[in-house]
Amino acid sequence: MAAAPAHSFIPADFDPPTLVEAQGFKLVPLGPDVVEQDYAAYMSSIEHLQQTFSRSTGWPHAGLTLADSMVDMESEAARFAARESFAYGVLTPDGQYELGSVYVRPSPVAGYDAVVSLWVTKAQYDAGFDAVLYRWVRDWVAREWPFEKVAYPGRAIAWDEWDALAAEAGG
Repeated sequence: MAAAPAHSFIPADFDPPTLVEAQGFKLVPLGPDVVEQDYAAYMSSIEHLQQTFSRSTGWPHAGLTLADSMVDMESEAARFAARESFAYGVLTPDGQYELGSVYVRPSPVAGYDAVVSLWVTKAQYDAGFDAVLYRWVRDWVAREWPFEKVAYPGRAIAWDEWDALAAEAGG
């Protein structure tokens, strides 16, 4: 394995998971292989994601195309390969449908090793899966990732508080 770049926020000897199977779902790195599932998932939940995840009308929006999604997936895959950040699609066990996504990124705020965010489609949110996935992700990150302190904006820390901390840090 090649050494991690000096700016990496994970240790050089840590191998980020590339397949995580759980009860009723699995995580796989976002990339071109799951572009259609990812696109279908977020396009089915535009307003929900604008209110709960992005808190912006910038993403997702009705004008996005599958080609736009492919560019995004290629970027996510490149950041994963470079060990800069790690984005996962949360798929059904058969891989046919995406239920949501999980992101593990460096924290712009001092005192946190990483920031983890996640979203689920509106249908999955309404079915109660958001709470299930959040609990599972917290346990998984604590158990499998090399971080001491992880921020969960919009969940364990209020969005307003996180935004203020990030603004102070210039992030």
